[in-house]
Amino acid sequence: MALVEVSHLVKHFVRNGGFFKQGARVAAVDDVSFHIDEGETFGLVGESGSGKTTTGRCMLRLIEATSGEVTFRGENVLAISPSRLRAARRQMQIVFQDPYSSLNPRMRAREIVEEPLIIHRLGNRAARRKRVAELFGLVGLYPIHLERYPHEFSGGQRQRIGLARALALNPSFVILDEPVSALDVSVQAQVVNLLMDLQRRLSLTYLFIAHDLRLVEHIC
Repeated sequence: MALVEVSHLVKHFVRNGGFFKQGARVAAVDDVSFHIDEGETFGLVGESGSGKTTTGRCMLRLIEATSGEVTFRGENVLAISPSRLRAARRQMQIVFQDPYSSLNPRMRAREIVEEPLIIHRLGNRAARRKRVAELFGLVGLYPIHLERYPHEFSGGQRQRIGLARALALNPSFVILDEPVSALDVSVQAQVVNLLMDLQRRLSLTYLFIAHDLRLVEHIC
C-alpha cells in the first residue's frame, strides 16, 4: 500500500530579469508523479540540477510547490493547514546532503538532536536527554560526543548527527537527499549500511535521492 504518493508535482522558479524586465519562469520540477509503498526504499535519480532536491523539499513543504499533490497516509500535504502540517512533519523528515552546513555550528550535538523534541514540546528535560542518548547510540555515536560542536566531528559523524535529529520524532518516512555524496568513499559504505540497518529496525520508508545509479541499485 502506498504511504506516499506524488501526483503531477510542478515547481516553477522565476529568474530575475533585471530592472523593467519580466523574469523568465524556470520549471525546476515538471509534472513528476510516483508512489512509495510502506517499508520501501524508493530511488530518485538524476543529474545535478535536474530537480531532485527541489522535489524532496516540495514534498515536505520546505518550499511551496506551484501545483500538484503530495499525499501522505491519504492526506494531501500541500493543502493542509499549518497545524496539520506541523503534525505531519513529525512523521516526515529529511536528511540533507551537506552534513556541515545543515548543522548549527553554535549548537552542541546534544542540542541539535534535542531541538525537534523541544519544538514539538515532547517530554520534560530528563526525558529529552534520555531520548537524545538513545538516538546517539542508535546511529553509532557515544556519550562523549554529546557536548561537542559540529566542527569537532568528521563528515561521517556529522551526517550521523543529522540522521539522529531526523529520527528524534519517530518518523515513518525519511527523505535522504544525497546523504553520502559529500563523504569519502570508505565512509559512504558505513553510512549506507547504517541507513539500511535502521530501516529494518525501525520499519522506515525512504526516498533516496542520488545521482549515483550504482549506489541507488545497492540500497533500493
